Amino acid sequence: MTTDIDIACLADITRAHAAARPSAVALVYQGRETTYRELDERASRVANGLIAAGLGPQARVAYLDKNSDRFFEVLFGAAKANQVMVAVNWRLAPPEVAYVINDAMAEALFVGQDFFPVIEKILPELRTVKKVIAIDAPHEGWEHYPEWRDAQPADDPRVPVSEDDVAIQMYTSGTTGHPKGAQLTNGNFFALLPGAVREWGPRWSENDVNLVVMPLFHIAGSGWGIVGLYAGAKDIVLRDVVPAEILRVIPEYRVTRALFVPAVMLFLLQTPGVQETDFSSLQFIAYGASPIPLDLLRNAVATFKCQFAQLYGLTETTGTVTYLPPEDHDPNGNPRMRSCGKPLPGVEVRIVDPEGRDVPLGQVGEIICRSKQVMKGYWNLPEETAKAIRDGWFYTGDAGYMDADGYVYIYDRVKDMIVSGGENVYPAEVESALFGHPAVADVAVIGVPDDKWGEAVKAIVVKKPGMEVSPEELIAFARERIAGYKVPKSIDFAEALPRNPSGKILKRELRAPYWAGRERQVN
Repeated sequence: MTTDIDIACLADITRAHAAARPSAVALVYQGRETTYRELDERASRVANGLIAAGLGPQARVAYLDKNSDRFFEVLFGAAKANQVMVAVNWRLAPPEVAYVINDAMAEALFVGQDFFPVIEKILPELRTVKKVIAIDAPHEGWEHYPEWRDAQPADDPRVPVSEDDVAIQMYTSGTTGHPKGAQLTNGNFFALLPGAVREWGPRWSENDVNLVVMPLFHIAGSGWGIVGLYAGAKDIVLRDVVPAEILRVIPEYRVTRALFVPAVMLFLLQTPGVQETDFSSLQFIAYGASPIPLDLLRNAVATFKCQFAQLYGLTETTGTVTYLPPEDHDPNGNPRMRSCGKPLPGVEVRIVDPEGRDVPLGQVGEIICRSKQVMKGYWNLPEETAKAIRDGWFYTGDAGYMDADGYVYIYDRVKDMIVSGGENVYPAEVESALFGHPAVADVAVIGVPDDKWGEAVKAIVVKKPGMEVSPEELIAFARERIAGYKVPKSIDFAEALPRNPSGKILKRELRAPYWAGRERQVN
């Protein structure tokens, strides 16, 4: 691949490959191919258009659409203008979308046709947006992306960029009910990328064909796509997770690498035709974002017949901080397959007690890490940043332990977060939605084991005296207020919720019956 020295910031990725291999294909989306030269030129046009619209260095650029090649044109365009890409989670309800765009103080907004109604509904509330650009279809009153882009000059603006400048702002679900904007800098990405290309499976090359299917508003989606482009590979971008489509494109494009969350691997293995699919091109599958049942992993290894590696990390760490390599994956299973591997080079990991002291090997504590990959901080939330990053160490909120060989095992979550199908769900958000119902006196939300999603959201509700309400009514009520993946899959009723003397709900007690007999408290 192009040497690491040629590439010092995100904007350099397209510059370097356009100079070295202009006609090589960078992106394939729904049959549409974009070469590295075209991607670089379009990024320059986007950058010039954003600058002409009055956006200065470090201005925020919001993007609301499902996966497409356009995402990368805007991402690298923002990077060339030294602006910050804010990929908005398209699964959010309209009030949540408005919150994110306003919180980011986004000045430009790119929106796909599927989400025109969402933006029409909330546009009067968007305080900082100067320009709305319709990505894939015209919309009256908004500029149409292809025409707007192609009307801009194609010369590279070459706005100076430092490693401390933010490149991407990704919103994580908030324990307080509001998402927080994790600021990922150019330096954060370049602490990760060179090692990823060298060490994740067989060394990446320009001949790799990389499947990008996880949502691009996730670090697992956009980060994986960026790794492929940094390596000079060809990224095959799928709009959405459709198992039959994934099985079709792997042999069609001779895909060599992919990243899936465990729920997607399960869907693929259950899809008719999987046993007949030609996976001979596959060399490497990375998986992560939630723990994986051992039986599912063994089945995947047997079916896809390629190298597997587990990646563990968070948005706030620019993705992967520990890595379980292919050689630790045994088709018959082994104890290490329950771990998330060892820290990557340049990453330190400790397991600590609530006072921040190291706990003995094998003992459960909070996983903390120190690395140049750790975010700059949460946007405009100095107190939350100070809680999360202490003395240079990032507190992950995940509980786990380390063995004598340095392998990290995730056991539980310090924060009450639920991971369902690779999506983080914070109970506080769901509880606050349900509390708005007139029949609800008290509510606690927990994660329970689910064979399909890893964990499912369950609410335990105390009804007000003399009031009646059905689980179906409460689920419908929640669906109006929060994203679909956060809505409880089931609701139980209780006379009262267990609480400690200070009034805090004892979620561990609520979870215990559902997790009885299981080795660990995550699925």
